[in-house]
Amino acid sequence: MRTSRAFPFCLRAVAALCLLPALWGHICVRQEAPPKPAEKLAEAHQEKSPSTAAPELPAEIELLETRVRFETDGGSRKEVHTRVHINSELGVRQFARLNFDYNRSFESVEIPLVRITHPSGGTADILPSAFTDNPNPAVINAPAYQDVRVKSVRALGLQPGDMLEYRVITTVSNHPLAPDFWLDHTFDRSGIVSEESFEIDIPSARQIQLRINPATPAFPFESTASGMTVFQWRKKAGQFDNALKQAPQSQPDIVLTSFAAWQQLADRLRDLLNPSGEFAPELFARAGELAQVPTAEPATTPSLRAEALYTFLSQKITTVDLPLGSTGFKTRNPSDVLASGYGTPEDKYVLFAALADNFLGPARAGLISSSTVDPQTSLPQPANFNHLLTMTGWPSINFWLDLNVEVAPYQVIPSQYRGKNAFVVGPAVTEQWRRVDDFLPFDARQSVSIDASIATDGLLKAKVHYSLRGDNELLLRVAFHHAPKENWKELAQLLSISDGFRGQVTSVTASDPYATREPFTLDYEIKQPKFVDWSKKPVRIPVLLPQLGLPEPPAKPKSGAAASPIELGTPLEVETRATLYLPPGTTTRPPTGTSVQRDYATFTSQYSVKGQTITASRRIHFLLREIPADRSIDYNAFLRAVQNDEAQDFILDLPAAPSRKSSPPNSSKP
Repeated sequence: MRTSRAFPFCLRAVAALCLLPALWGHICVRQEAPPKPAEKLAEAHQEKSPSTAAPELPAEIELLETRVRFETDGGSRKEVHTRVHINSELGVRQFARLNFDYNRSFESVEIPLVRITHPSGGTADILPSAFTDNPNPAVINAPAYQDVRVKSVRALGLQPGDMLEYRVITTVSNHPLAPDFWLDHTFDRSGIVSEESFEIDIPSARQIQLRINPATPAFPFESTASGMTVFQWRKKAGQFDNALKQAPQSQPDIVLTSFAAWQQLADRLRDLLNPSGEFAPELFARAGELAQVPTAEPATTPSLRAEALYTFLSQKITTVDLPLGSTGFKTRNPSDVLASGYGTPEDKYVLFAALADNFLGPARAGLISSSTVDPQTSLPQPANFNHLLTMTGWPSINFWLDLNVEVAPYQVIPSQYRGKNAFVVGPAVTEQWRRVDDFLPFDARQSVSIDASIATDGLLKAKVHYSLRGDNELLLRVAFHHAPKENWKELAQLLSISDGFRGQVTSVTASDPYATREPFTLDYEIKQPKFVDWSKKPVRIPVLLPQLGLPEPPAKPKSGAAASPIELGTPLEVETRATLYLPPGTTTRPPTGTSVQRDYATFTSQYSVKGQTITASRRIHFLLREIPADRSIDYNAFLRAVQNDEAQDFILDLPAAPSRKSSPPNSSKP
């Protein structure tokens, strides 16, 4: 059984849902656009460990040619030509359907060529009947966003050994941020692409900023006849391998932008993210209703008003999970968003700004990324960001909110965005970049209690109860909020497997994900036949507690590099407790408890036996966010003490012959 300060049993369970596509579509906090075929192949290749890698790739991209041409008015034309050799049935499945995302209000996608060449030399062009153009799955129930679409083509008849060739042309015109444009690109590092070429054509009259990774130099030239400056790259597999491995991959290999400075980008986005148009009377009526907090003390009224507005916007306005910028940052009238009951992150922000303006002051948008965006080294472009946070207005109640997760407790920001730089856009901005506070509005706690019994035939029955507050609470709230109840057993089964149980989950209950003022709780029951083989003398069983997965010390730094601190993350208290009932006549030897005290964390464990009842508990409390690198020896000693304690077993002996009865000795027990 396993749990941790980073809650691996939850993280692994949610990650495992990738194997259940129908369920995973509901679990993800953000539903990203479908990956392109080349991206899916790269992901599949990178996930294979060296010990299990197949002798050949499912498919190999023999040629990847990309040419992007920008126009003076901000329009562009991108042409991609790809040849893929299919090696196996897995490669067939990966390329059987090609998906291309676009927004038809300012983009068009043409697929003039999809051809299959068989090993015998025969060719087959894909017929028009194999092409479809449908709304993005995220907007099926959101008519206002039907322009966000996916054009697909089925490669019918594709077989191992075939060569698949396709050409895709994406044209952009009248983008909401025109005449500005931007681009970033990273070359393949996995070895899947045998030969790659990349070309950018830029009007010589336009001033741009261009940053190129020194490990992937370009071959620029100016075409005076067309008035374009052209940058070209030609890369064959292995050509840049050593240079790419040595170069830090904190940014794309190529970044281009026509924005001269961050302030210019902020001004453009401010105009697009400003609540505009005629507001319906219902908007002001709803704002007034939500702002009424008659029982509040005057000093706390603004914060309570903000909480009321936040709760309504996050829970009652459904988030349409499109990637940030899918609509070109063009927003709807707040009255329309309120009436429809749904909105993109951008539209939920403008609705909050409109509702809160008279009560909390102006709201600002914080554009942010789970990766690092440094205003000193990153070039200004919208593609730097993948998430939008909301900052409330007046300085007295100035804090961050995330309206998009729907079931996040008030002021809880997902951990991947806390402590990061946010690009602040909106009225009355005094600091263009603000660090998102790395804190939770309450103490983070996790508790797991297990009430179990072992019968004389070795059957284990257990009731497991979780109670969570903090980052891992949010993970489970999101999972159980979006998964239909008929899939809850699958979620609990994944959690139980990750906790170390190998039995079958028989029932699951969870608290209301919307009840965010209280900890999230989850209960499930599980049965595991033959958990114990009483014929073995003596029987050893693990302590029925989730293991506390502490972070490993950082790897030894390279020569001359500074050692990294040991990251513990948000302070967290984890408590696990188990009660186990044994058959009459069982004798038990418990392990010895442990106590380790440090200024950065404390750990205690206790084990006892009274008659046929075993009790066990472990408690760890992380007090600091990180440990200095020079204390790594001390942390290693702490880590070994915890791991040695977790490796201990209970030793059981049942002298009497096993009974065929499967019920526990006390029918009132689980």
